[in-house]
Amino acid sequence: MGSGHYIWAIFFFASLCSASLANNAKINFREKEKKVLDQILGAGKYDARIRPSGINGTENAPTLVYVNMFLRSISKIDDYKMEYSVQLTFREQWTDERLKFDDIQGRLKYLTLTEANRVWMPDLFFSNEKEGHFHNIIMPNVYIRIFPNGSVLYSIRISLTLACPMNLKLYPLDRQICSLRMASYGWTTNDLVFLWKEGDPVQVVKNLHLPRFTLEKFLTDYCNSKTNTGEYSCLKVDLLFKREFSYYLIQIYIPCCMLVIVSWVSFWLDQGAVPARVSLGVTTLLTMATQTSGINASLPPVSYTKAIDVWTGVCLTFVFGALLEFALVNYASRSDRAADIHKENLKKKRRDLEQASLDAASDLLDTDSNATFAMKPLVRHPGDPMALEKLRQCEVHMQPPKRPNCCKTWLSKFPTRQCSRSKRIDVISRITFPLVFALFNLVYWSTYLFREEEDETF
Repeated sequence: MGSGHYIWAIFFFASLCSASLANNAKINFREKEKKVLDQILGAGKYDARIRPSGINGTENAPTLVYVNMFLRSISKIDDYKMEYSVQLTFREQWTDERLKFDDIQGRLKYLTLTEANRVWMPDLFFSNEKEGHFHNIIMPNVYIRIFPNGSVLYSIRISLTLACPMNLKLYPLDRQICSLRMASYGWTTNDLVFLWKEGDPVQVVKNLHLPRFTLEKFLTDYCNSKTNTGEYSCLKVDLLFKREFSYYLIQIYIPCCMLVIVSWVSFWLDQGAVPARVSLGVTTLLTMATQTSGINASLPPVSYTKAIDVWTGVCLTFVFGALLEFALVNYASRSDRAADIHKENLKKKRRDLEQASLDAASDLLDTDSNATFAMKPLVRHPGDPMALEKLRQCEVHMQPPKRPNCCKTWLSKFPTRQCSRSKRIDVISRITFPLVFALFNLVYWSTYLFREEEDETF
């Protein structure tokens, strides 16, 4: 065997020895961790029922607990139940001088526990919580770190369903403020005080996505509460959500506008098309009523009027007004036909009367045909057609001149046969309904968009 083979054998043996020594060192190091835990948390050495001392070990000073959190997701915001669901990583940090230990020259950075009942824990609870649960897959998502100086870090992942009282007066052009409140359940401010961690106490995941809302901003604040049993420390996070309007524009506003415009087609149909106009009006009215019911089904029955109620109510009124307009047109059409029949009868009677007058005058001339001199009567017979014509001319000259009317002048452009009252109602409706609806849109959007900016308080 050559010398080279002996050198490689010696090198291989030295590597095995060094690895074995490293493993033994690690084992010894973990054994030291166990000894430290037994030393500070052993039986009779630490009582988790007693709260830690205050600042600088002061017994009478309250324990300070610093809180921060990481919002992982916001799954839903329910308008009907007025609640929202959130998943977060919640952290608390405080100092317990009873848990100080030797860091073995900086090699032992911290101790890790998975059982929260081994050390004292703040009695924090979420005051506006409806439901909540911890995450235990695959292992419980919780840990406790104990640092050499006695500082304790508690971290846990939880999912919560929290109450969010909403003001829906501007719905769906509204902004909602949903809060997350945390408070001490039993310890008063004389014993326990919650503080927000300096720097960035609340963090939000970057790719947060909500289907109908946008998280515009958030604000941390304090909300201490006083009761008969004392004052309790409280923290809160206010989340400002802006509702995405594009969904409601496509699903509600545009379909309602289309239904209103379709109802105006009735004004352009012939007056005699009764089945077509009635079916069109009833269909649009029922569709609009169904649309309104579907919108209200997804909202809570509040006592005040919402912006969407104003919109659907006015659209329903326009559709109903188009149906009533046809009823008025139908009534006016029947009246026009009755008036035409009456006029025809009057004309017929007048023609009969004039014919009778002419026959009487003819008979009179035949009787006096043998006379030498014909005497012209000073006063003509009441039935004389020439007298009637002069009487009509006098009445026309005696009437006062009428002032020109713009509407009548515009309506006079239509053929005489189309100038009946029923046709005039249709013609006026073709102009009046779109103008009034456009005016309503102007007032509606200017009012609620202006109020949206005005009511934006945070």
